[in-house]
Amino acid sequence: MPSNSDQRPIVQSLQEYGRGIAGGLLFSFPLLYTMEVWWTGFIASPFQLILVIVFTFGLLLGYNRFAGMHPEASWQDVVVDSVEELGIGFLLSLALLIMLRRVDFHEMSIQEIMGKVVLEAMVISIGVSVGTAQLGMDNTGTSEAGDGKALKKERQAGLASLLVLGLCGSVLIGGNVAPTEEVLVIGVESNPGHILAMALVSLALSVLILFYSDFEGSRTKNYQANFFTIAQQTCVCYLVALSSSALLLWFFGRLDGASLWTGFAQTVTLGVLCSLGTSAGRLIIN
Repeated sequence: MPSNSDQRPIVQSLQEYGRGIAGGLLFSFPLLYTMEVWWTGFIASPFQLILVIVFTFGLLLGYNRFAGMHPEASWQDVVVDSVEELGIGFLLSLALLIMLRRVDFHEMSIQEIMGKVVLEAMVISIGVSVGTAQLGMDNTGTSEAGDGKALKKERQAGLASLLVLGLCGSVLIGGNVAPTEEVLVIGVESNPGHILAMALVSLALSVLILFYSDFEGSRTKNYQANFFTIAQQTCVCYLVALSSSALLLWFFGRLDGASLWTGFAQTVTLGVLCSLGTSAGRLIIN
């Protein structure tokens, strides 16, 4: 009979897979019940689907590098973890869509099925990565845990970490709303005063969450941010939020045929949610 030490890696791996599945379901169920996503999967071109896979894999690489469960992991380990999470995302996506009868092999073409599976797998895979790293307890020794946390903090101190983790949070939060008609309706019916108010509220929420909410991970003990730091990080977070907002809207076809003002209004409208994901989400998922 194998010893406990021999069995432990297998048990831990199964626990990680379980946390990953839970995280994938937690972040993806709203999209699974959204008709606009089903329709986008039906009309998406092969190029768009490939672009989604590449984009998602890039986010997984960045997240696992800067905020993954194993801070000491090499780039080879990061790539392996990302491939596994992407694979789990595809399997979960297919299984859940079959369960909800959104995939039917007898009535749908392969292109339609692949479109739906790929789109749903995008958010599920990121949720799997976040769930694996964040939903469990640290089972390592005290010194190793301390070293791992110190290494993670060091990696998260740079601009690259701010961009990658902010983008992950923005996609997770904003991606659940981007496909819906409501964003278009709000954008079209809003006047410049409303759009300006949305932008100011987005900036104010970012400042509040990043520097004054006392969220865990928002700042170190006795840390006093100066005006330049607050302005820099807030602007970076909002630019990431607007960029991801525009990217999501473009992918789901919300910018097709829209005027410059309508596209801008939709981007700022969704940017309110994406800015929450960029700031709060960045703290929660790191």
